[in-house]
Amino acid sequence: MVLLRIAGRKSISQMSFATTVIMISIGTTIVQPIANHELGKAIGSATLFILTLLFVEWIQVKSNFLEKLMSGKSVVIIEDGQVIVQSLKKMRFSVDQLEMQLREKGIANLSDIETATIEATGQIGYVLKRRARPLTVGDFEDMLLGKQIVSEPHSSPLFQEVKEKEHQEPVHTDLK
Repeated sequence: MVLLRIAGRKSISQMSFATTVIMISIGTTIVQPIANHELGKAIGSATLFILTLLFVEWIQVKSNFLEKLMSGKSVVIIEDGQVIVQSLKKMRFSVDQLEMQLREKGIANLSDIETATIEATGQIGYVLKRRARPLTVGDFEDMLLGKQIVSEPHSSPLFQEVKEKEHQEPVHTDLK
């Protein structure tokens, strides 16, 4: 349990392919040593897999190419309310699956979506069009001050990288 705690706090739905493979490998390799009462071998092999996982995650933070290779990338599936069927086919994702996930997020109309992506984790990310977004505190303050809320096209920096297929250099955290 200590080793799994060191591995991180990701839930199963947030695990990358590499994380999933390593976690399954840990379970598979420690069964035999535990059954034979060789706890040292079980802990040793689990430690080796956890160190491998930490190394793989560290490399992904340091290199865009390796992150893309190991984890995949986001794919735009809705643009200006229109489903991009080619992208869905590429991701082996049906329109029914897409609609189900959007309904779970409370979205009733595809036309309300400015941009939506399938993330590397398989989850849907989206930005609603301005008319479909909830009123924000900033919008409310502008209305109280008599400022006109300009209905300009929204340009989300989170989705710009995916749309342009240009991956910026990673912002390095304290991982060294």
